[in-house]
Amino acid sequence: MSKRPNQNYRYSVCFKQKVVEEVKAGLSITEIMRRYGIGGATTVKRWVQRYGDPSMLNEVIYVKMRKETDQIKVLEQENRRLKIALADKTLAYDALETLLEVAGIDQSALKKNTGLPRSGGVTRKGGTA
Repeated sequence: MSKRPNQNYRYSVCFKQKVVEEVKAGLSITEIMRRYGIGGATTVKRWVQRYGDPSMLNEVIYVKMRKETDQIKVLEQENRRLKIALADKTLAYDALETLLEVAGIDQSALKKNTGLPRSGGVTRKGGTA
């Protein structure tokens, strides 16, 4: 069956109910659309809403308590604040790297070097730690 572009099809109520029964029986909506050549992404879903049980559409409904939504808002604000702080620190680090590069200073020369030997631990009167 070849379709002409921009051609509208009208389906009978009986046909729509038959399709809804097939969805209820377990066939997927895409399989039914392919089998009968039904176009439109939401056509069959609208039929199921109108002629069948809306629970057949496998829609997920989230139920959130007020405490959970408040907690999510607080976490989103914290996340936003941390992203801004990270961006600031990254920018400062890049600026310092560029400054050192322009000044011609090697970064390894800036490491802390006190000239003192590293301690091997605290020594006591009776021996080592």
